[in-house]
Amino acid sequence: MIVGCVKEIKIGEGRVGLTPYGAKQLQNGGHTVIVETEAGVKSGFSNEDYKKAGAAIIAKASDVYKKAQIIIKVKEPQESEFPHYREGLILYTYLHLAGEPKVTDMLLKKKVIGIAYETVELADGSLPLLTPMSEVAGRMAVHVGNWFLQKPNGGMGKLLAGVPGVLPGNIVIFGTGVVGTNAAKMAVGLGANVTVFGRGLDRIRYLDDVFEGKIRTLVSNPIAIEEVIQDADLIISGVLITGAKAPKLITRKMLSKMKKGTVMVDVSIDQGGSFETSKPTSHKDPVFEVDGVLHYCVTNMPGAVPHTSTLALTNATIQYALDLANKGVKRAVKEDEALAKGVNTIDGKLTYKAVADTFKLPYTPLDSIL
Repeated sequence: MIVGCVKEIKIGEGRVGLTPYGAKQLQNGGHTVIVETEAGVKSGFSNEDYKKAGAAIIAKASDVYKKAQIIIKVKEPQESEFPHYREGLILYTYLHLAGEPKVTDMLLKKKVIGIAYETVELADGSLPLLTPMSEVAGRMAVHVGNWFLQKPNGGMGKLLAGVPGVLPGNIVIFGTGVVGTNAAKMAVGLGANVTVFGRGLDRIRYLDDVFEGKIRTLVSNPIAIEEVIQDADLIISGVLITGAKAPKLITRKMLSKMKKGTVMVDVSIDQGGSFETSKPTSHKDPVFEVDGVLHYCVTNMPGAVPHTSTLALTNATIQYALDLANKGVKRAVKEDEALAKGVNTIDGKLTYKAVADTFKLPYTPLDSIL
């Protein structure tokens, strides 16, 4: 199979979908690997690195798309890339279709086989291709919040760690999954006062246990949320309903009761955001203010640390890429239920129910197509 990797063009995105190591594994498996020139430079991989791994360097992204049978990316297609897509092309990347109606429409109309990293799901409910970037984003969220709390950056001028004789800041975290847990680790490390909201009591008990009393835990409900956020300095949301839109946890009305200069980091923005006032931002222009509250809603947070993020991501994605290349889509997904859940579109049909429900579009079970 001809496997292609193109340079990411989303603003502030430095990750790359395939490392030289991954290219070498595919090449050893008998596949042809083509990589757009300088696709890996921001992640620390030169054209020469890919050449040594057996990949061919192609000058234009359009030529990679024309020749490749499978495209390995990181972020969802940008509108300027839409013309490159065609029927039968396998797209293996993050898609976040519940928050991307235009991408969904394009994949269906062009009959692209869209395999989303974020919906590949193991039997225990874990998301192996989303987890690495959730770890990065959760840890980044605390650093980002600390930065924007500084007065010159628009915040209230509070240091989350505090100093001897001065109380630390208050961090509120929504979600007890990978993002929330990693954010809590960083927040506790700073010495901040940390409150974590969650839905599942088993998970809440687990976090309460492993953090040994260093965090407060609460079951998520609107009354408790409205009360706690009034004292928050930094709010981080990492809530996730796999493949579906994120629930809105903080309403516009609630903002009026919050302190001016509070910072909210919406890691859930890829899935539509969990604050009513959230809207996607970029690394170039990351924040905006509503009612005196600073919102950070960058849709590709891990792209700011591309070397770490690329290695973490591709450690997880390469095995599925090898399966797709070695077996073809239909055999690969028949033999792997986790990978089958990653198929969001095929043959012009929407095969992920949560996305179909979001847009009120027809849903076709993947089994009926296979």
